[in-house]
Amino acid sequence: MSEKVNMRWMEDMAFEANVNNHKIIIDAVDSVGGHDRGPRPKPLTLASLGGCTGMDVISILNKMRVKPDSFNISVEAELTDEHPKYYHKINVIYTFKGKELPFDKIEKAVNLSQDRYCGVSELLRKGAQLTHEIRIEE
Repeated sequence: MSEKVNMRWMEDMAFEANVNNHKIIIDAVDSVGGHDRGPRPKPLTLASLGGCTGMDVISILNKMRVKPDSFNISVEAELTDEHPKYYHKINVIYTFKGKELPFDKIEKAVNLSQDRYCGVSELLRKGAQLTHEIRIEE
């Protein structure tokens, strides 16, 4: 299976990405010639990671009949100091809210996503230290 993303240069630093027939504008900040009309490329990588693992976790929890009241993923990353700057440390924080959520099932869902199903995690793990935390709040 192959996938394709088309990038169309708009002007200055802005590009319009066509991803699965959805358009996203990617731009830079004013200080480097952009106009801040959209997110920067590297943070979009973090959003891809959060989306990939989040979909896995929800799918697995649904099969386990575990329904959190809310679920949030925060992805924090550190860039290298030297060019090419890339994320060398990435931490995914999974926060679940709900009463009597079974930690063992949540942990199993997160680990299955991180270790087996999330292709974005696997890709990023090849170049970065990838860690995660699980938080459960009532």
